[in-house]
Amino acid sequence: MTMTRRLLAPRLAAAMAAGLLLSSIAAVATAVAEPVEVTVLTSVALQSALDEMAPQFERATGNKLRIGYSLIADVKKRVLAGETADVIMLSRPAMDDLQKQDKLAPGGIVNVAGTPVAVAVRAGAPKPDIGSADALKRSLLAAKSIVYADPAKGGASGVHFAHVVDQLGIAEQLKPKTILVPGAQAADVVAKGDAEIGVGQASEIVPVAGAELVGPLPGELGSVTEFSAGIGAGSKAAEAAKSFIQFLTGPIAAPVFKSKGLQPG
Repeated sequence: MTMTRRLLAPRLAAAMAAGLLLSSIAAVATAVAEPVEVTVLTSVALQSALDEMAPQFERATGNKLRIGYSLIADVKKRVLAGETADVIMLSRPAMDDLQKQDKLAPGGIVNVAGTPVAVAVRAGAPKPDIGSADALKRSLLAAKSIVYADPAKGGASGVHFAHVVDQLGIAEQLKPKTILVPGAQAADVVAKGDAEIGVGQASEIVPVAGAELVGPLPGELGSVTEFSAGIGAGSKAAEAAKSFIQFLTGPIAAPVFKSKGLQPG
């Protein structure tokens, strides 16, 4: 080996080592920057709001959302049976139960939005008086037909309204004119003119063209479903999941929630 080669050899080795280091750093940076798919399991009551917000989150982060919607009771049952997602978003009691069963990652549950159980009529139809328990009772008895979610399916609004009907003492009178739907379809039935009065989550009523929100159930008969979010146990995209939950509690999401019959926080 000549003197020149002996002098250049260490420099070449150092240059090669530096090049490998820079290549490794670039590879890590590329991996971090690659889009992540965030899976979400949540209630149909949030579908209209989340479908509108999802593209905004995806554009802002480069991540992709894959959202599955169902009834609260169904999602909870599936998660308890072993199904999971990066983000799970259900009613607060359901989320608390999942946390007790170690189905959520440590770090707490975040309140996202709430929506009341409410009454709907077809757009342009006279609005029934629901300002008090007695007024609601009279309006329900006077209605030709009523539609709400089948409580046997576990939908929150259907379960609650069945209790309301029992509390008012008119369950038997309403049976012949009651239509039960499997999920969030009450507002659609009302919009088509197939039922005079519908009951469901306000967030399931407001987005439906042809249906009009009358208002929440009155006083002590009322119920607000608070939706909370947490990261699923074993999530492979925990950081991206956390950023989505933060997005849902931020300034971009708030006006969308309000426009869909939900109150942020």
